[in-house]
Amino acid sequence: MVTVLHEFSFDVVTVNSRGRETNRQRLQAEYLRQSLGNGVTLDMVSIPGGTFMMGSPASEKGRWYDSEGPQHRRTITPFFMGKFAVTQAQWLAVMNSNPSNWKGENLPVENVSWNDAVEFCQRLSRQTGRDYRLPSEAEWEYACRASTTTPFHFGETITTDLANYNSDYTYADGPKGIYRQKTTPVGSFGVANAFGLYDMHGNVWEWCADPWHENYQGAPSDGRVWQSGGDDSRRMRRGGSWDNNPIHCRSAFRNRDSSDYKYSSFGLRVASSSPARTS
Repeated sequence: MVTVLHEFSFDVVTVNSRGRETNRQRLQAEYLRQSLGNGVTLDMVSIPGGTFMMGSPASEKGRWYDSEGPQHRRTITPFFMGKFAVTQAQWLAVMNSNPSNWKGENLPVENVSWNDAVEFCQRLSRQTGRDYRLPSEAEWEYACRASTTTPFHFGETITTDLANYNSDYTYADGPKGIYRQKTTPVGSFGVANAFGLYDMHGNVWEWCADPWHENYQGAPSDGRVWQSGGDDSRRMRRGGSWDNNPIHCRSAFRNRDSSDYKYSSFGLRVASSSPARTS
C-alpha cells in the first residue's frame, strides 16, 4: 500500500465589512482520495499543524453567550479533513440509505444525528481499512479559521455569493442576498478557505466529537476531544446552516444538541489522524 498525495488549486476570497471583495488569490493544497466504490470518492485535505486562539473576543459582533470564551491557545497536530461535507452519494455508498430531505448526489447529506454520524465514521473505517472519525471541536475551528482571526474566514462578514445561509439577516454591514431555503451542492460557490476546505460557513451544521461544555474554562491546550466534565448527552455542532442567521455561521459559534436529534440542517464532515492510502 502506497500513500498517494495529490495537489489541487482553489480560490480564496477576502471581503470587507460591507461584503465587498478586497482580495482574491489562488492557492494549492494536498489531498488524499479514498475510493468508496462505484465511482464514488472521498477527498481528504491535508491540514497542517499549528497554534491558534480558539473562541472569540468579547467584542465580536454576535457573541451573545459566554460559551465562546475565554479565548485560549490550542496547538493542533497535522490531520486530514474532508474537502466538503459528506455528500449523499458518499453516505449512500457507506450506509446503503439516504435520510436527506432534499435529494441529490452532490448535496450534503442531512437529517443526520450525532449517533448516525459516528456510525457512518465507524462503517467507513471498516469499509476502507483506514481510521475515519468526527473532528474534535478544536480541530474543526482551527480548520475553519485557516489562520484567520476574523469572524469568518472570508473576513468581517459573509455574503450569499460566498455561502448558503438565511439572508433575511445580515452581519456587520454586509448586504442582504438570496435566501435559498434549502441546501446547495457542496463546493458550488467555488471558493475555499486557505486550507482548501469548502462550505465551512453555512449549508449544513457539522457534528464534532466533543460533549458539550458551558465554556472553555479548563479546556485542554491541544486538539484532542475534550471529554472530562462534559455533558455526554449533548454533542457539539459547528458552522451554521442554510436556515441560520449568519451570526450562527461564525468560526467561533458553538451549538449543541442531543446525540440522537436529527434535522434537515444537520450533516457532518469527517477527519482522519492518519492518511488514507490507495494501492
